[in-house]
Amino acid sequence: MNAALKRFRIVAWIVGTFLIGLVFVAMPLKYIGHNDVLVTVISPIHGLCYMVYLVLGFHLAQQAGWKFWPHTVGLLLGGTVPIGSFFVERWAHRRILEEHPQAADPKIRQEERV
Repeated sequence: MNAALKRFRIVAWIVGTFLIGLVFVAMPLKYIGHNDVLVTVISPIHGLCYMVYLVLGFHLAQQAGWKFWPHTVGLLLGGTVPIGSFFVERWAHRRILEEHPQAADPKIRQEERV
């Protein structure tokens, strides 16, 4: 569970960063500045990362034992809204730690015992 959570958190940040770059930098440059170079670079990268996000999000939800609706669907849709993946990542992290305390980072668990 810890590995699945860590992978999801990393890819959620990557997807969110690329989506913000696409929506707030590349798209305005394309439509206002008439320069579509960034869109042609960032769009496929974001698309590939979002597919990885979907797979890892579904895997995490399955390991956590979440129902498909609304938790898994909400988790998967988080990467479609700019900055949404950051909030969904934080929500999923907190929820996993509440439901599965053994998923906490081993270093943190050792510090809590002391």
